[in-house]
Amino acid sequence: MKQPLYLFTNSTVKRKDNTLRIETSENKIDRPIETLSEIYLFGEHSLNTKLLNFLSQNKIPVHIFNYYGFYSGTFFPREVYLSGHVTVQQAAHYLDPEKRITIAHKFIDAAASNILSNLGYYKNRGREIEKQISRIKTIKKQLALAPGPMELMGLEGNIRDLYYSAFNSIIKQNYDFEKRVYHPSDNFMNAIISFGNSLVYTTVLSEIYRTQLDPTISFLHEPGYRRYSLALDLAEIFKPILADRLIFTMLNKGELSEKDADQKLNHCYLKDTGRKKFLRKYDKRLRKTIKHKTLNKQVSYKRLIRLDCYKLVKHIIGEAKYSGFKMWW
Repeated sequence: MKQPLYLFTNSTVKRKDNTLRIETSENKIDRPIETLSEIYLFGEHSLNTKLLNFLSQNKIPVHIFNYYGFYSGTFFPREVYLSGHVTVQQAAHYLDPEKRITIAHKFIDAAASNILSNLGYYKNRGREIEKQISRIKTIKKQLALAPGPMELMGLEGNIRDLYYSAFNSIIKQNYDFEKRVYHPSDNFMNAIISFGNSLVYTTVLSEIYRTQLDPTISFLHEPGYRRYSLALDLAEIFKPILADRLIFTMLNKGELSEKDADQKLNHCYLKDTGRKKFLRKYDKRLRKTIKHKTLNKQVSYKRLIRLDCYKLVKHIIGEAKYSGFKMWW
């Protein structure tokens, strides 16, 4: 099974015959190219066009993060799953207001369900978050009435605010988390949420790449320049499953703390130690499997994203109605 490769130590990455060679100041490591699904670069690394051509031939995206651990961009190999029919239908669904809001609603409805699953899990463990659950359920009922993506995103914002207001009750340690702040993050909690969300975004983007979907044509977020907005749409569904639940677990077990972050005057970011701790758990979570209700077989969390992409393709070409993935556990 192919796995992501995460590189933190400054290195030169090059092609060595038909393998990937990583050279640091201390050693050289060769990785068989056929074992890699994507590459994440943290720190400073040197690459050349020979390597990029090699990665493109093997369909391996490269996600790049800056010094502070913030997502900078992705090297996308040439698309290999092109379908003119799907692209045309995807654009047609974006251009038709009724079809667009139908899909956008499915994204937020699934995201809200997964948020409620997280809250329900911790309510059953004694957390006093009934008020947030009740109000989110009320707003969730209003989602279908939203006339357009802007109104839908407004309701989604209200749900998120209520969700984040429950974090202080869910997390045993006192981080005094008041509100979501990003670009840049202002404290430890916002730094870890931003890092987790950027990982979900890049994971979703890698899975979209392996389908016929065009990552620039979205339905909830407005398509724009220089961003893959469909990954933002689908990431809404999986952030509660992949990032948020992991954050709660790691903080409650003391596996991550403010010592793993660097607080500056007006921003905060995770140090390498914090990023590595989080990535180890995140990667393990992606490989965790559940028994899929419909397929009746074990499916990894990462595979669930790809399956959602396939469902969206079927909806777009008129084969089956789409509904976003919802946790049932």
